[in-house]
Amino acid sequence: MTEHDIQNQIRSALSETCVIFRANVGTICTKDGRYFSTGLPKGFSDLFGFRKSDGKAVFIEVKTPKGRPSAEQKKFLETMRNYGVIAGVCRSAEEALNLIKGD
Repeated sequence: MTEHDIQNQIRSALSETCVIFRANVGTICTKDGRYFSTGLPKGFSDLFGFRKSDGKAVFIEVKTPKGRPSAEQKKFLETMRNYGVIAGVCRSAEEALNLIKGD
């Protein structure tokens, strides 16, 4: 299963309790050869949004079972948690549900 598949499963599983968006990040080349960045900070999570019950922000870094978060991703999640935000690495919809309920 790909990271994209897991993202879609998580988004579906959280749809009743959260509003979740997928962050599309990276550098893009225009037809005329110019490059630009999407503007999100390094390490920004794959999925973000808020819990419907209380509006608390949510950031989820999605990984496959063997995937490992980068140093930037770990730092971003730690920073978000320090602000009291729900943030973590999830490898399945079940892990995401537990993350949301655990806070």
